[in-house]
Amino acid sequence: MSFISVFDVLGPNMIGPSSSHTAGAVRIGRMARTLLGEAPAKASIHLHGSFAETGVGHGTDKALVAGLLGMAPDDLDIPQSFDIAAQRGLTFSFDWQDLRDAHPNSVKLVLTGESGRKMKMQASSIGGGRI
Repeated sequence: MSFISVFDVLGPNMIGPSSSHTAGAVRIGRMARTLLGEAPAKASIHLHGSFAETGVGHGTDKALVAGLLGMAPDDLDIPQSFDIAAQRGLTFSFDWQDLRDAHPNSVKLVLTGESGRKMKMQASSIGGGRI
């Protein structure tokens, strides 16, 4: 039997406005950084569906970069992530991509780490900050 916690109902502790477009996006970026095993130096970010259509207005772009920088969903610096990325030498680009049969809140990340290590990852934010 599965139980729902109060946090599933109320949502995550986060900087808004959206648990799926911001908290989930930060978590995706952070997971990518973890799987890469080092700080990324370059990121090609391919937004799909709702992430592509309304993501900028909801801060998805800044949230993904914040996660790549290692920030948590409640970090007050998320809105400044582009400037912080520039200070830390992380270059990034965004485009729209149709990720066939993917959840509407999906992204494909193509990363290059500081050592030259490369990684591709596709992930979805499914609501409530969950990925």
